[in-house]
Parts: sequence; structure tokens; C-alpha cells
Amino acid sequence: MTKLINRESLDQLRESLKDRAKLGEKKLISLCAGSGCGAYGTAKVYEKLKEELANHGLTDDIEVKLTGCHGFCEKGPIMVIHPEGIFYPQIKPDFVPEIVEKTLKNGELVKSLIYKDPATKKNITHEHEIPFYKLQQRVIFGSNGLIDPTSIEDYIGAGGYSALSKALFDMKPKAIIDEIKKSGLRGRGGGGFPTGIKWETCARHHGNRYVICNADEGDPGAYMDRSLLEGNPHSVVEGMIIGAIAIGSNEGYVYVRHEYPLAVTNLGKALESARSLGILGKNILGSGFDFDIHISRGGGAFVCGESTALMASLEGKPGRPRAKYVHTVAKGFRDSPSNLNNVETWANVPVIINKGADWYASIGTQHSKGTKIFSLVGKVVNTGLVEVPMGTTLRQIIFDIGGGIPKKKKFKAVQTGGPSGGCIPERFLDLPVDFDELTKVGSIMGSGGMIVMDQDTCMVDVARYFVDFLKDESCGQCNPCREGLKHMLDILTDICQGRGKEGDIEILEEIGAMMQKFALCGLGTSAPNPVLTNILYFRDEYEAHIRDKKCPAGVCKPLFHYEIDPEKCTGCTVCAKKCPKEAVSGEKKKPHAIDQNNCIKCGICYEGCKFDAIKIC
Repeated sequence: MTKLINRESLDQLRESLKDRAKLGEKKLISLCAGSGCGAYGTAKVYEKLKEELANHGLTDDIEVKLTGCHGFCEKGPIMVIHPEGIFYPQIKPDFVPEIVEKTLKNGELVKSLIYKDPATKKNITHEHEIPFYKLQQRVIFGSNGLIDPTSIEDYIGAGGYSALSKALFDMKPKAIIDEIKKSGLRGRGGGGFPTGIKWETCARHHGNRYVICNADEGDPGAYMDRSLLEGNPHSVVEGMIIGAIAIGSNEGYVYVRHEYPLAVTNLGKALESARSLGILGKNILGSGFDFDIHISRGGGAFVCGESTALMASLEGKPGRPRAKYVHTVAKGFRDSPSNLNNVETWANVPVIINKGADWYASIGTQHSKGTKIFSLVGKVVNTGLVEVPMGTTLRQIIFDIGGGIPKKKKFKAVQTGGPSGGCIPERFLDLPVDFDELTKVGSIMGSGGMIVMDQDTCMVDVARYFVDFLKDESCGQCNPCREGLKHMLDILTDICQGRGKEGDIEILEEIGAMMQKFALCGLGTSAPNPVLTNILYFRDEYEAHIRDKKCPAGVCKPLFHYEIDPEKCTGCTVCAKKCPKEAVSGEKKKPHAIDQNNCIKCGICYEGCKFDAIKIC
């Protein structure tokens, strides 16, 4: 493809690609090829689909596109047929011949493959009618299911790099910064700092300024940034170039986790194609502005999500935070002014430049504007990536979009903000989700992880799990974090194993308060959050573990056992047949019993009993 030498050549290319951007003129099959669907076998579905289309002579009439993540990860591999928007979930290669024969050739639905809503038990044909999608506002994530992430032509044809053109030729750097400030965009990496103010401050400092993208997503259960880089890398690239124009930078870096091979591959292809077209490199679009982006792979250290640790790692040094007496916007990477934002923040920038700050600021709450992508996982029916306006309630996300709790179990808590976030109980389900409201109840937005927990979750064990994770990920520089987490873990482990004692709760609170006040970096000061919110909202569970030596949820094995209620047991023998240790005995149609000496508390009998005859004691 010929190098673009000016704004007009970009516009001409976009005009020539319009047909490819319009779904109505040619039938398009969109196959999710993100990491999740890819693991389920998208590649085999793709090969079978190409084969069947060729057999039916439909290759020239139907385009097949491997796209990024569609968000509904629970139902992968996902196939959507446009322009109708027919949604086929959990597709296998064996299903393809029937889809080609009936739907693509004869316009009929394969009724056995249509999505069935778990709540209403009704079949739903079209993607936009499915509650999971219907209730979202996919400003940033919506293009993932429509474009090939390895094709710059797809991105340009869908309007990509038009914001860059506007920023280069119609706006001064200060005007760009003012627009971002006016939009109210706040950093999506966890801190929630106003993006425009950060840019403005960085632009004031002299030196070789750097633009950096934090793609070191380290929260357990979170994969928003990975999916954006995999599915729409050019949106991030375009945002970074606009940011570079605004602050006066000529060099940028994407710091990405080494465990994200597909994201690295697709980003690398995006950078290469952008350079070949003249959108990156010297004299971008003939504007006289020079800027290029490099990829740096991180080793997977959670602490490198912190800005100063990330920049140290980017320099080849150990990823350790420093005290922020001097901010990175003044003295960061290579001791130069550095502007760091995460993947989702950069992807918001082209949208704001194209649609305007007023439009963007009309979405969300007073102090938290725009949409936010959440990774909805755990004990919830519909797991996946959810993009909603700031201010959407937890109840709407978990129950209306997420479909509620499986197996009709009771909601217990939701943990937001990753391992340094807090656990929010049921009474706050109607809390609007934004930066400030989450902070009020002891949690944080974080990068957008949202882990749902049901009645079978032990909150003491949850706190122990996150503290164990954070202890291993601590850089070890400061005593409050290093020793505080170790001591917290010892106490929580004792409580879970039946060795808890009076005063342990108060010691945990004291350690947490000390860490919040004296730890070196933001990760250290937020590390006690899971413990402190758990104690605040679920203190009774801690007391049950310590005083009664009981785990109400039946998770901490030393503190519970299973018993069979003889009045409810029908003698169906299911529990006896499923027990791996033959610890259940009894005659058919007569009450059974559990040998406590042989029982390993695996829970198979408890989960398998249809008569609720097995109880936790």
C-alpha cells in the first residue's frame, strides 16, 4: 500500500475502503479469535467454514473475518452473521456445515444453535437483543467484533485515524489538552487521575518527553487491556500519537506483559503497518511531526503496574517503586518528563477528539465521565467483558447484564479493583460504580476487575488468598508492605486453619492502618483493602472462625465437616457412588452416613445431593 503523504491521501484511502466498512453490502461472518475463544477452537471453526463456503461456491459472496474479543467469553467461540446480527454461540467445527447450508445459503436459522437466555429460557436470535449486550454502551469495545485487528485498512475504513488527522491539522497542542480536560476523562489504570491535567503538567516540563502505555495488566481475573490490544490495537496507537502531539513527544513505549503473546503480535503488526503507511515515524502524514512507538515486554511482576516501577523496568532495572516526591510527569523514564496512561485510557482519546468533549462528558457521573470496561468473573452466570457508563449500579452489572448467581445461590460480595481492592457486600448492590463511590465503601475502581462471590465463599479465605498474592508480588523495599503482608498472611492462615485467637482481628486492623499510612507506593498503601473491608463487612465470619472454630461457608477444611440428615436422605446412593474415598455408606432407599475418618471434605457429595440432605456442620 502506498505511503500516505498528507491528510488528503488518508481521506482518499478511507473513501476507497468505505465498502469494506459497511456491513450491509456484503454478508460478513465475524468469528471471535481473542485469547478466550481461540482457546476453545476458533481456528478449527475458521478452517471448516472456509472449506464449506468453497464447497458451496460462496467464497466470493461472503467475507469471513477473524476479530478480537466480543466480550461474551462465557459463550465462545462466538460467530455473528452480519448484516442481520445472527448470534451463534459455542460453535464447533461440526456445526458449520448446517450453518452454511441453512443460514448462509437458504436464509434459515439453525434453531438448535440459537442463544438461549438462562433467565427466560427463550431463544434470542440477534446479538443486540441479548441482555448481556443490550444493556451495555460499547463506546470503546464495540469495534472489536467488527474489524480484523491485523488489518489497518479495516481500522481506517471504520473511521480510524480520523481523530489523528484532526489533531494534526485542525488543533493546537493546547487545544487537544483542553479538550481532554473538558471531557473529564480520568485514568483507567486504577488511580483515576484526570488525564488532561496529567498531560498539561507533563507538557510544561522541558526535556525529551515520553509517551508510555501501561499494558502490564496484573490483576487476577482482569483482561480488559489484553482484549483491547488483541482486538483493536490501532485505537491505542492513535490515542498515543494524539497524546504525543499534545505534550510534544517524539518517542513512545508500550509496556506489555510477556504473558500476552497475541496482544504483542497484533500490536506489533499494527505498528509495522502504521509505519509503512506513514502514520508512524518521520513526518507523519506530511505534517512535519515525528513520533514512533516501541514495544517492551514485562516479566509479569504485579508491582510493575505502578508507574515508577514500570519505568524502572522499562530502563532495564529491577521493577521497584520510588517515593513520588518528584512525579513522573517531571522526571520519569530516563529522568525525563513521562506521560503514562493505560491501554483503555489511550483508546478513549480518539473517541473524544472525534465526537467532542461535550458528548463524552454527557456519559457517566459528575466526577467520573465516559464508560468503563469491567472484567466480570467469578460466581456469575454471564462472565466476560462489560462496558457500561460510569454510574451504572453493581446490581445492573451483576444481575441484569451478568445474569445473576448460578444455581439460584445467594449473592454474598463483589470484589472490585483487583487484589488491592475491597469486597463489597449485598447491601451496596445499588451503589453507582464510579471512582468516588467505590472509595466511599472502602474499595477502588482499579483497572476494572470485578469478581463475584456467592454464599459458598469464605471471606476470610478470600482475604488470605489476596494477601498471599500480594506478599509474593511485593517488591520488598519498604518494611510496612514487606513485613506487614507477611504478618497478615500468618494471622489469616492461622484463622483459616483453626488456630485463630482473640485479638487477631484487632491486630489485622492495626497492621492495615499502618500500611495505609506508611507504605512507600500506592500498591503498598492499598494492599490491606481486602482484609480491612472484609473485617468491616464480614466481621461475624472472622469471629466464627476464631471463637466457634467454624467456617460458615464450608471452605476452611479444618473448621467444618459434612453430615447427612437422615430425615431428608432418600437413600438414592448418588453420594455413595460419587465419593472418591468411599466414605459414604448405607443401603439403597435408606438413610446414608459419612465416615468422618475417611472423608476428605471434597464437597462432591454436597454438590451432587438433589434433596439438600447433606449439610455443613
